[in-house]
Amino acid sequence: MSGLNDLPERIRKFVESGVVAEFATVSAAGVPIDTPTYYFPSDDLGTIDVATGLPNPAKAERARRDPKVGLLIEGAADEPVVAIHARAAVRDADLAANTVRYLSETGFKGISHGVTWAQAREAVTYWSRIIIENTPERIWWWDNQAALDGPPQVWSAPAAAAYPHSDPAPSGKMQPSAWPVRPWREVAADALARVPAAHLSVLDEHGYPSPMRARAIELVEAGFRLTMPRGLPWVCEGQASVTFAGFFTFIGEASPAGDAVLVRVERALPEHPSTKDTKEVLQPSEDTRRKATARLEYEAQRRGQSVPPVPVELPPTTRLAKLRQARIAGDAPITGISEEMGNRTT
Repeated sequence: MSGLNDLPERIRKFVESGVVAEFATVSAAGVPIDTPTYYFPSDDLGTIDVATGLPNPAKAERARRDPKVGLLIEGAADEPVVAIHARAAVRDADLAANTVRYLSETGFKGISHGVTWAQAREAVTYWSRIIIENTPERIWWWDNQAALDGPPQVWSAPAAAAYPHSDPAPSGKMQPSAWPVRPWREVAADALARVPAAHLSVLDEHGYPSPMRARAIELVEAGFRLTMPRGLPWVCEGQASVTFAGFFTFIGEASPAGDAVLVRVERALPEHPSTKDTKEVLQPSEDTRRKATARLEYEAQRRGQSVPPVPVELPPTTRLAKLRQARIAGDAPITGISEEMGNRTT
């Protein structure tokens, strides 16, 4: 079964060559949490895969507990918008293989910041990966951003479709976040000043987290007032999160407010150090490295494995990785950032 192969050629090629997706999972409290992340479809297009750093396994933990996930892939204003509800399967039984696959699919060109591979490979806390394979159950698409006010086209998996299960859960519990939490209004001021766009995530009637870019957002007394596209196949109400490219994320409750959506903010989520300096992804400060290394070793032990080695030489890139690298090299607009900008432990 491969929903992507069933899509119109323009939509399929757009998804194949994309780099960043909004990726939403559901917390134990039933809150949809959106984390923008690099994505990489499998070669046969049967799954759309993402990864999270082993020191920060929160979204993998959420996906293993509740496999219903949502993705949003978008680009420039005249490019398609693709929303996907999928079933996730977490892969962390072989961390060494995950590191090699992640390098094959992404390399480090999108986050290199001018460092060489010899320098970048020292960032073991970054290259140690949990992979999440996502099998589409339903796919909606619009021809471009302007078309979002109208109904989407849709593909649905056969009713009898089977979905893979996650690897066995590790022993013990995930450690709480090591990163700071600020008052939400203080974080909101920074978010609106630094990031031009926001995404709202809600749960649809079947419990799938559903992220979508807001057309406009403003700070109000209770939280945020968002103008959303009118053609969404879900209702924007209930438990929700608002993320600004993964740098800043807020959780709360969404409800209709005239022709807009009001999100009453409960709190902001912890902020990873790389939200302030993206170079910390591959060249972390001593304090960040110390905390991340301790978490890395703990998470590897939970899985009964050693910290995975990082290859001296970069492995060959995959067919689809070459398409993504061409997109990056061509400076095509990418409406998101790497998941390190949004690692969350809620």
